[in-house]
Amino acid sequence: MFQAMPYDGTRSERFEAVLAQLGALMKDEPNPIANLANAAALLKFSLTDTNWAGFYLYDGNELVLGPFQGMPACIRIPIGRGVCGTAANERRTLVVDDVHAFPGHIACDAASNSEIVVPLIKDGQLLGVLDVDSPLKHRFSDEERRFLERFAAMVSEVL
Repeated sequence: MFQAMPYDGTRSERFEAVLAQLGALMKDEPNPIANLANAAALLKFSLTDTNWAGFYLYDGNELVLGPFQGMPACIRIPIGRGVCGTAANERRTLVVDDVHAFPGHIACDAASNSEIVVPLIKDGQLLGVLDVDSPLKHRFSDEERRFLERFAAMVSEVL
């Protein structure tokens, strides 16, 4: 059973604890939806000042809403459109300090002001994206980017 670990200590130590929790949650669980649901909940619980954390899955044509925590969201996102579609198309992490300044931003939640999107890639194939939104501008640091890239890599391995 999952038990939250205390988050005293440095941010780096907290991120390592979250990664350890993610590993424990997904250990021996073959169901990708269960793993994605727990991963989304863990992120939403672990990252302060966020209003949405979850996944969009690539169906071979577009990104389709997967497990998440937050307000109802856009269901389908074309590859190359918005922050999620652009990160998927370019196969690279995008950190957007002000989503309102991002060309073609898709506003699923009007409260979102910054966003980070990390592609989920396994064996060179796009599986989807990890998406985290915040009501604060300039919310996501480089340290958080590195943490979320490791988080996404762990999730990708069980998909």
